[in-house]
Amino acid sequence: MMGAIEKQFLIDDLKLGESWRLFKIMGEFVEGVEGLHDLGPAVSFFGSARTTPDDPQYKKAEALAGLFVKNGFGVITGGGGGIMEAANKGASAAGGPSVGLNIRLPFEQKPNDFATTQMEFKYFFIRKVMFIKYAAAYVVMPGGFGTLDELFEVITLVQTQRIRPFPIILVESEYWQGLIAWLHQQLLKNARISLTDMDIIQVLDDPQEIVDAVRKILVI
Repeated sequence: MMGAIEKQFLIDDLKLGESWRLFKIMGEFVEGVEGLHDLGPAVSFFGSARTTPDDPQYKKAEALAGLFVKNGFGVITGGGGGIMEAANKGASAAGGPSVGLNIRLPFEQKPNDFATTQMEFKYFFIRKVMFIKYAAAYVVMPGGFGTLDELFEVITLVQTQRIRPFPIILVESEYWQGLIAWLHQQLLKNARISLTDMDIIQVLDDPQEIVDAVRKILVI
């Protein structure tokens, strides 16, 4: 049986472990800020890591990222495969900043070869801060839980006025139409959100229209 002294040592060790974790968290914040401080205006891209290079959505993300670079923007992604890889590829091919904010995961996520600036994070919430802090706009392509997580977090931050209302654009209207319908039928109809909240997001398909929608708000 553990005595009082042993218990106190265990508690002290746990406290020490938590304290060191805070230093690790601060360290990741510092690395992120220092690494991205001089980036300039950039667009954060989101979408499925499982999208293959022969998928039209991959090709679209690649072309769209290149178009943003040609219009003076850098590109930020999660640094992995699929849509992230496509956006980094398009940005680097166009000669612009191509940032990959990788996350350590036991599966799926490994850095792609097209991000000219690679950073790695252990903590999701720090990585999210970097996506938002250095983004002039959010471009959200078809994806899974991670994509939806990023989407609704940034919508909530704009809705609650915790960040400036920058463009949040959903790409591929056919993919998102069910979600948009659900937001209207459930959240809006039942007064869970207001009509103006729906203005936070846009649904667009044409790459030039997407870039124009961002430039309309952000003159660079």
